[in-house]
Amino acid sequence: MRRRTFLGSSAAVGGLGLLAACAPGSDTDGGGGDAAAPEASDVETDPAAMGEVSLKVWDQEVRGAQNDAITALIEAFEQEYPNITVERVSQSFDDLQQQTGLALSGNDVPDVLQVNNARGDMGEFVKAGQLTDLSAYSEAYGWEDRYSTSVLAKSRYSADGVTFGDGPLWGLPQTGEVCGIYYSAAKLEALGAQPPTTWDELFALVEAAQEAGEQPLVLGNLEQWPALHVFGPLQANFVSTEEIITLGMGNAGADWTGDANVQALTQLADWAGSGAFGDSPNGLAYDTAWAEYTEGTGVLLIGGSWLGPDMEAVMGDDLRFMAPPAGADGTVATTGGTGLPFAIPAEAANVDAAAAYIDYITSDAAMELIAEKGGMPVLRTAELAPESGVNKDIYEAFDAVSTDGVLLPYLDYATPSFADTAGAALQEVIGGQAEPSAAAETLQADYGEFTAQG
Repeated sequence: MRRRTFLGSSAAVGGLGLLAACAPGSDTDGGGGDAAAPEASDVETDPAAMGEVSLKVWDQEVRGAQNDAITALIEAFEQEYPNITVERVSQSFDDLQQQTGLALSGNDVPDVLQVNNARGDMGEFVKAGQLTDLSAYSEAYGWEDRYSTSVLAKSRYSADGVTFGDGPLWGLPQTGEVCGIYYSAAKLEALGAQPPTTWDELFALVEAAQEAGEQPLVLGNLEQWPALHVFGPLQANFVSTEEIITLGMGNAGADWTGDANVQALTQLADWAGSGAFGDSPNGLAYDTAWAEYTEGTGVLLIGGSWLGPDMEAVMGDDLRFMAPPAGADGTVATTGGTGLPFAIPAEAANVDAAAAYIDYITSDAAMELIAEKGGMPVLRTAELAPESGVNKDIYEAFDAVSTDGVLLPYLDYATPSFADTAGAALQEVIGGQAEPSAAAETLQADYGEFTAQG
């Protein structure tokens, strides 16, 4: 999802340790993409017993909080295990994307590599046998006890790459992301309103704001993708989490043209048609929209957690954030995800050391350091929340969704072309150029063609 181009300092994209190799527990033998996955009992988990290792790590933790956290963790890791030297190569998300395919098919692969978990990246690498199945390492280190099911699902694929969200584990993230509702506390007070606890209350708040002459919602959708961050949370009010996960993961068995999805698209169209998003949301750029919100335009902004720090810098304590109300299943469910998982190439030379690195930078102590540096840790999020401010709200919302609720996939995960398909379809719904039922047919055509390939 293009959201990562705009990540603020609190949305540090994940770090993890990964690994790959030819023989279980071996850190000296290179290659191993065709080898059977090791058993947990074969995994060496004591880094001090691994001998002298030069560990090659590629990441895109280049922004302020991201870089500060990963740098501090590497320094601490090397200090605790002086026999392992981390050779870190950091680069932008776009540069890493361009280099990953070349690296995985070459002869000089890194031991640890951040991989975008969308189908077009991680899914294709899994299908090609270019990543290491981390199941044994997950068992040996207890990662499934540490992480919630909905978080780990974002890094699971079947071994053939067909099923997303189920199957072996191919990566592990450090940080989290969640889409929720920003609101101005002062504007709610002026309207005599409280933060909505149900979707019906939210719909009523939108109407009350319009009647009071306020713009209820802010959306800049010039780039097309921002509408997905509004529609995803809204969809959960109408559609079951199981169906959204099936659609969003691009797995067979669901249908975009069902009544519930059409109802969700109709609500989006109604908001746009009534002027709830302002005069021309499709002509407004994403960054311009949230900047205008900080200057007083609008009551609510439905968007990602990464916007919080930049908006708080202008709005201060007036800016608040909440997870959406409980959805169709009676549980809190909203679009979200993790920072880029760290994965292990199938031809990595230092498997156990890479796994140890992953475990170290996703440990409880690592989560504390990430929070201290300004990132949002994917684990212990509410516990490590700041004492006040919008990040406290964001941390607590992510924790509620990822532990007790359902963290729904970004809808553009579904197929390699779905980001463009959905972005254009939602833009047409918002602009009134397409009826909700027609947009549903468009979305189904992309999803249906992809899932029919098996």
